[in-house]
Amino acid sequence: MEATVEDLLAEAQAWAAEDPDPETRAELDDLLARQDVEELTDRFSGTLEFGTAGLRGALGAGPNRMNRAVVIRAAAGLAAYLRENGGTAAVIGYDARHKSYDFARDTAAVMVGAGLRAYLLPRPLPTPVLAYAIRRLGADAGVMVTASHNPPQDNGYKVYLGDGSQIVPPADAEIAAGIAAVGPLATVPLAADGWDVLGEDVLDAYLDRAVAVLAEGGARELSTVYTPMHGVGLEILAAAFARAGFPPPLAVAEQAAPDPDFPTVAFPNPEEPGAMDLAFKTARDANPDLVIANDPDADRCAVAVPDPAADAGWRMLRGDELGALLAAHLVRRGAAEPGRDVFAASIVSSSLLSRIAAAAGVGYEDTLTGFKWIARVPGLRYGYEEALGYCVDPAGVRDKDGITAALLIAEMAAELRAEGRTLGNVLDELAVAHGLHATDQLSARVADLSLIGDAMARLRAHPPARLAGLDVVSAEDLQQGADGLPPTDGLRYRLAGEAVTSARVVVRPSGTEPKIKCYLEVVVPAGTDVPAARARAAALLAAIKPDLAAAAGL
Repeated sequence: MEATVEDLLAEAQAWAAEDPDPETRAELDDLLARQDVEELTDRFSGTLEFGTAGLRGALGAGPNRMNRAVVIRAAAGLAAYLRENGGTAAVIGYDARHKSYDFARDTAAVMVGAGLRAYLLPRPLPTPVLAYAIRRLGADAGVMVTASHNPPQDNGYKVYLGDGSQIVPPADAEIAAGIAAVGPLATVPLAADGWDVLGEDVLDAYLDRAVAVLAEGGARELSTVYTPMHGVGLEILAAAFARAGFPPPLAVAEQAAPDPDFPTVAFPNPEEPGAMDLAFKTARDANPDLVIANDPDADRCAVAVPDPAADAGWRMLRGDELGALLAAHLVRRGAAEPGRDVFAASIVSSSLLSRIAAAAGVGYEDTLTGFKWIARVPGLRYGYEEALGYCVDPAGVRDKDGITAALLIAEMAAELRAEGRTLGNVLDELAVAHGLHATDQLSARVADLSLIGDAMARLRAHPPARLAGLDVVSAEDLQQGADGLPPTDGLRYRLAGEAVTSARVVVRPSGTEPKIKCYLEVVVPAGTDVPAARARAAALLAAIKPDLAAAAGL
């Protein structure tokens, strides 16, 4: 039977009656007083889905928002899962977003109320510190309260297991079942105290581990401009640079302090247009060797290099370029053992890493998108994905880590500087050795999530036969599984033509944002004229985009 307005109002009143947060309770009371049916329908049309990304969504009252009531239920479901599987302890971290501390404290209260031990990080800290602390403390799970690079109105709840990696199936479904089984909120025991607030020793241990990714006695002379993008990265990155012996980075003043409103950017993601403008402005005045950025929870790392041809005088390296550079540096340093160690990248990342690995005698594996998969590759020495995520020390942090990635690229740039060379020189050398691998992305942010499903259905029903004059020689539906990978909602097209050595397109819905994403790669022979090869590749990528957009109905 179809729900009526009276049913909706009654459901909202019942939710408000047990909401533990005065702010969201008042918010809901106001919507009820105004009988804002449209807004109430959106908030009560379903619940935030707990999956392999945990929870992520807009803050607000109701089951389809991030709030204390939803978090307490999630924590209770996780606690039930841990108890059923013999777990005894969880570590909880949080960033500086709105409500992050409240959600972390509630999680600790639920864990202790369930008879488990809970460790709370001492203050807002980067996600990789939490991932490190899980294994250091021998905990059975970890929770990081963060929405990473999402806009300010969002928050999230990322869950890790005792191996320090993010959850994967079937754990996500089992935790979701535990959440669904939670009864009235009043029946969830909430401890008033009893959790352990960790001291500085856990942060000191993380920093010691972070600087250990560098070679002893290596070059350290390098000037940098750094932005934490209004997040929690500055204190930790500055401390890591100091311990490693690098000169202090010059922070972008307007973005240095944590601010949950992210006032200077539309989206606090270094990849988004305009997000790096203030960093480039600071760099034009300071003339550093590199610009480095973290996203707000500092698990991602972005790097920009001087480029007189760019409008800002600086060019952001693509995630795939930085991924290749870090791999090349590890190989050059002898930090990857042939025949034993393995490199890995997600299927939407450049295929260049596989060629670097093969030339070095190092193993290689493709994975599904996300570090929950990359971090689990047996024998992993290094892994990355194109969305600025890099795992350079899987034995320390089994997740992407923007602090250690920044340290390693700073070491590489300092060594090259001492030789009179640049990161750009290494990219050219890789193009000559392995072919020019050029990548790009076509993405569409939507207000109506059904549009993403419509685009995927259209492509499944009518896959393109040609893109930018290149033949589509294979069309794989990744929902059916491919190359031994688990099924996932995505499509992969392989292209061929005289202009390319190889080309590939992957289309998938974003797992964390209301976006459909299309990942493009073309590989062209570089020969000795790398600039000409780059121009050919750029033209091909530009030509693929409108053809793909038309095929998807974007």
